[in-house]
Amino acid sequence: MSLRVGLLGPGGIGARHAAAVGQLGERMTLVACCGRDEERTRAFASRFGIVAYTDFGRMLEEADLDLLIVALPPFAHSGEVEMAAQAGINLLVEKPIALDLDRARSMVEAAGSVVAACGFMYRFGEAVTRWDALSAAGSTGPAGHFSGSFHCNALHAPWWRERAKSGGQIVEQLIHIVDMARHTLGMPQTVYARAENLFHRAVPGYDSPDVSAMILGYDSGAVGVLHASNAAIPGRWSKQWQIIAERMTGIFADFNTAELVHTAGEVQSEMVTGDVDPFVAQLADLAEAIAERRSQRVPLSDGLETLKIVLAAQRSADERREVSL
Repeated sequence: MSLRVGLLGPGGIGARHAAAVGQLGERMTLVACCGRDEERTRAFASRFGIVAYTDFGRMLEEADLDLLIVALPPFAHSGEVEMAAQAGINLLVEKPIALDLDRARSMVEAAGSVVAACGFMYRFGEAVTRWDALSAAGSTGPAGHFSGSFHCNALHAPWWRERAKSGGQIVEQLIHIVDMARHTLGMPQTVYARAENLFHRAVPGYDSPDVSAMILGYDSGAVGVLHASNAAIPGRWSKQWQIIAERMTGIFADFNTAELVHTAGEVQSEMVTGDVDPFVAQLADLAEAIAERRSQRVPLSDGLETLKIVLAAQRSADERREVSL
């Protein structure tokens, strides 16, 4: 059975999801999209050979969807996830799922009766999957230190530049690395952060921070250190992290590529180099979860938990103090 898929938010990320659906033709088919801009939405629909809607409620009534991919900017959520869940439609929601915890909790609570995933696609990379398997087998030992970064240099979309719409660099950009830290070390007890707009003050409408850093604190003694900028090398999206565990160190060039070094006893290095498309992999997992009535690998509730960290970090940066979660 091929799942009938609808897409809310026909933008750049929406196109990535649409292309990923096309790679899973036997398991799902994109049938409709919905957006506020009629011309843009119709152009998107024509590109993918699907039906265009500008009325979300009408799409839900007419398209007979099994799965809705929500690729809205974080500020644009206004109850669509809840509406789809109440209609029994399964969900994949892009990160960050909201800009405040009340909205995020509303989404998670409403989605309790369907299969609902959050778009933290890094978790599906081959290097991440290998580390997780080794960790589950006890080969890594407990992790005690996570360091990660996300550096780029782009103006992004106009809404991204406005902190009120994107949440700022920590909330919208660094959240992928924060999620990897939470996935590895668990939920921190404290966060201390600094963030500032240093390089784009003269750009009209750009008030989001473009440099940031944070420290995640754990009662166990574990530590997370993360930093980001939007003033590095143009055209290069540099996302890396390193995990120090009791018996293994992981040096990740990205979600598919890593050097995993066994550090207990004789030092041995394992190179992982994969070509997994994480957009395709997360949709494949979602399709299997729906078919098998099992839990998905990255539930929507993970979007809420990681959002708690980045919002606390932004608050810490605003107030210049450590914040407890």
